[in-house]
Amino acid sequence: MKLPFKPNFTNKVVVITGGAGVLGSDFARAIAECGAKVAILDLFEDKAKQLAEEITKKGFKAIGVKANVLDKESLNQAHQEVLNKFGKCDILINGAGGNNPKATTSDEFFDRPKYQTEGHKSFFDLDLEGFNFVFGLNFTGTLLPTQIFASDMIDRPGSVILNISSMNAFTPLTKIPAYSAAKAAISNFTQWLAVYFAKSNIRVNAIAPGFFSTQQNAALLFNPDGTPTPRTGKILNNTPMGRFGEADELLGTLFWLLDNDSSGFVTGVVVPVDGGFSAYSGV
Repeated sequence: MKLPFKPNFTNKVVVITGGAGVLGSDFARAIAECGAKVAILDLFEDKAKQLAEEITKKGFKAIGVKANVLDKESLNQAHQEVLNKFGKCDILINGAGGNNPKATTSDEFFDRPKYQTEGHKSFFDLDLEGFNFVFGLNFTGTLLPTQIFASDMIDRPGSVILNISSMNAFTPLTKIPAYSAAKAAISNFTQWLAVYFAKSNIRVNAIAPGFFSTQQNAALLFNPDGTPTPRTGKILNNTPMGRFGEADELLGTLFWLLDNDSSGFVTGVVVPVDGGFSAYSGV
């Protein structure tokens, strides 16, 4: 893996929730190369352990740990396993999150002729359970791991919490209200935590990724024949750099925010990595 620069995380214990996911796995690989002991927490234990094995085979330190970020007991068990194998957490990356079709509308705008037609999902048809799941996965799934792992960090210099926000936190995207609301909450929560822990040697920041083409969102961005969807056209037209981001383009910002030597006086910020999307009015 090509690293933009190489901070010294030797013997730092780094916990990543959603660590076997698209972005989390890249974070885990990169941070491990910088000398950290990486605990990959994921609901899918097999994927977490497989990634940890891949990392250890390269001579770095990692463990895969099963964890449900919506279940405090599951997180307590994961915490104990990390303590037993690596010690206290120095850095927590809250990477778990995602969307669900049950919390997604069919159209960008309310369509009166289609309202109440079979198969069409307007705002009024959103499933409450689905909405609560998406909001909870993203927001509660950040709150609970922070409650569990931040207890290790109190009054320990160099401790960092990094949350994953989104462009949705700045301006909500159409069709995905639960996800947008949750990411806005995460940005606000990041600032709240930064103030709350400011005198306890814990810095709290967030990255807000723009649009990155991954396996997770491929169906949203590209048709089965590989041509871009209309939504992709809108995204690229409103991204001044005119392209999707590459996952490794998050690593420079990640390292900067995690490295106390680089950003020791930075706390409470949400950093867009978006090709200019958040700066562009569309005209």
